Amino acid sequence: MAEMKKNELYDRYVLWFKEIGIEHLPLVGGKNASLGEMQHHLSAKGINVPDGFATTAKAYWTFIKENKIQEPIEACLNDFKSGEKSLEETGKNIRELILKSTFPVAIAERIKESYSELAAKYETDSPDVAVRSSATAEDLPHASFAGLQETFLNISGPNELIEACKKCYASLFTNRAISYREEKKFDHMKVALSIGIQKMVRADKSCSGVMFTVDTETGFPDAILINGAWGLGENIVQGTVNPDQFYVFKPFLNDHSKLPIIEKNLGSKELKLVYAEDGTSKTKNIPTTKAERQKFVLNDEEILQLARWGIAIEEHYQTPMDIEWVKEDKTGSLFIVQARPETVQSQASKKLFTTYTISEKNGKELVKGLSIGSSIVHGIVKVVKNPKDLKNIESNHILVTKMTEPDWVPFLKNAAGIVTDFGGRTCHAAIVSRELGISAVVGTMKATQVLKDGDKITLSCGEGDEGKVYQGFVDFNIQEVDLEKLPSTKVDIMLNLATPESAFKWWKLPAKGIGLARMEFIISHHIQVHPMALAHPEKIENEYDYETVRKLTKGYKDHESYFVDKLSMGIAKIAASQYPHPVIVRTSDFKTNEYARLVGGSAFEPHEENPMIGWRGAARYYSEGYREGFKLECRAIKKVREEIGFDNVVVMIPFCRTLKEAELVQEEMAGNGLKRGVNGLEVYVMCEIPSNYILVEEFSEYFDGFSIGSNDLTQLILGVDRDSAELAYLFDENDPAVKKAIRSVIKRAHRQKRKVGFCGQAPSDDPEFAAFLVECGIDSMSLNPDSVISTIEKIVTAEKEVPA
Repeated sequence: MAEMKKNELYDRYVLWFKEIGIEHLPLVGGKNASLGEMQHHLSAKGINVPDGFATTAKAYWTFIKENKIQEPIEACLNDFKSGEKSLEETGKNIRELILKSTFPVAIAERIKESYSELAAKYETDSPDVAVRSSATAEDLPHASFAGLQETFLNISGPNELIEACKKCYASLFTNRAISYREEKKFDHMKVALSIGIQKMVRADKSCSGVMFTVDTETGFPDAILINGAWGLGENIVQGTVNPDQFYVFKPFLNDHSKLPIIEKNLGSKELKLVYAEDGTSKTKNIPTTKAERQKFVLNDEEILQLARWGIAIEEHYQTPMDIEWVKEDKTGSLFIVQARPETVQSQASKKLFTTYTISEKNGKELVKGLSIGSSIVHGIVKVVKNPKDLKNIESNHILVTKMTEPDWVPFLKNAAGIVTDFGGRTCHAAIVSRELGISAVVGTMKATQVLKDGDKITLSCGEGDEGKVYQGFVDFNIQEVDLEKLPSTKVDIMLNLATPESAFKWWKLPAKGIGLARMEFIISHHIQVHPMALAHPEKIENEYDYETVRKLTKGYKDHESYFVDKLSMGIAKIAASQYPHPVIVRTSDFKTNEYARLVGGSAFEPHEENPMIGWRGAARYYSEGYREGFKLECRAIKKVREEIGFDNVVVMIPFCRTLKEAELVQEEMAGNGLKRGVNGLEVYVMCEIPSNYILVEEFSEYFDGFSIGSNDLTQLILGVDRDSAELAYLFDENDPAVKKAIRSVIKRAHRQKRKVGFCGQAPSDDPEFAAFLVECGIDSMSLNPDSVISTIEKIVTAEKEVPA
């Protein structure tokens, strides 16, 4: 009986989504099989999927046969393969053959009947539908490629529907589709096309977007990436706009007491795609309002709802997924309109780890945007303003354009890299570059204005989320390691991290947490404003600074919420990368001259002749001049631990000079909801001042652990300003006095049952220093990520030489 039913399905021209599933991929293609699968299995879990139906492969082959166009199509393809006809001529000729054909009566009637049934279900005479192409070889785990065939939106009425279906059939032979099948060695005449007719969710006055259930750039498996923009979602896919970006931490999603949103980045969203009302076009782009550009398209509840749906879809398919979503205008309800397997990171090796690092620190930065991929390449600028500029693309060309188009794919695969003015992580340029294995920097806003034809540039995607374009050919290094062959160490290897953007990049490394997460970078790069200027904006002296603060904080509940939200999410993204291992977050340790450079900072910072040993670290936190700023830092950490849920975050206090300071800082923290020992909170101290190692036992009463900061410790033991060029020859962590202090700290802290870590650069640069720390019994070494692999070898060697 089951076999008869299966054969019956294969004999039909039209099937409802509820009748098909992923096992029917040869019958209706990946896109439609996936829609049917979700209707079958996921609607019961509360996931909204608009209903619809699909034409079958049999309908396509019947169309080809009855119009007697199979042989003419094969002849066109043979001419292309022999070189007699170009790709453009071939595609154009085949599409014309299809468009001049007529639908067989039996198929056309069945499509129209199903359309009427869909109308009755939604209680309307002529429902708007989306007409989607679904090739039988499309959206396979090994062969997914966005945008090969066409989709037609806002189709209304049976006659218009039939015409759109014919256009879908023709789109099986777009230039990009022909080129792609040639590259993948698919037989053109064995690939059929199914058409999905799906109830249109009106979202042009609302928003839509794309969701990936894995980080698209690093493969970090515990994050969900959501992009969104106003209007219809095509603008995101095409890269016409820079969308909002959200990251959600997957492991916390089932705990409704937590708010696991770890990034909210406001996109510029310059345009929105809406339905045209004049009848001349089905859709059109219009500028967004200022209010729309300054507002996120989704609230927190909607972000979490989509993320939970993403997990449910991923768990059902047992693979990372690429999902399209929309928000309905009238009801505000969210819908999933497509889901396909993610095909780049899900197939990437989990064993091999390749890093690209810039070796020259003085390269002139020309533009920056979002990095797609992780490599660094040299190339010659080729500015592309229209398809004519794509001719003569060479392997050393880096294409620079406002945004890429689907028809460009055959040319893009020859390029060394791509740079665009617009687009986010899920735009066409990003998807294509990942598929083709080339790096891209998207959303630069001004690349086509700054970069000129023939310029020599270095495209760098090896520096985290932020992609950069440098002038000239900047030197870089490449390292590839099989992680399974790395030896294990007795000492815990941890990471030094400052940038949330780069946190996911290093998730594969064999690290046991983060030994030093510097708060300063998040404040200076993401927040940009002095904390006290946010607590007291009325005291800002500079009118430009005041206006900058007003713009940056627009859309937030108040100035202080801006600081707390930005800082907490920056810390959370770093903490997510190593959860559940400990992540030690050092509270701010700017010097007064560095604080003064923040927006509004000049009104709150005194001038000091030697800021290096001035008003910094713990001394600020209980002072009237910064107490309110430290309160904001505490609120952010409390939010990370208790609201977002990262209880693996450990607080570390820098530059704590005296025991009295330790007491005062602990009181300030407790007053701001961070009491040591409550909710498992541990508090560490930087061991970087002579008083810290002289009074190890006494400081152990206030702190749960020590982290040796060798730069300041060396500076203060030897009396050498570490910024002094004249005295650089005296600055040496291997000096006997420094090493004696380090040995003493470790030994005495262990007697107090306190852990001791090391977060300096010395063990990365010097094998003998690594051996010295091992011999002293250090508990952990926190290293710069790009030196972890090389330092592991040094540590293993040292551990073999040190008696157990």
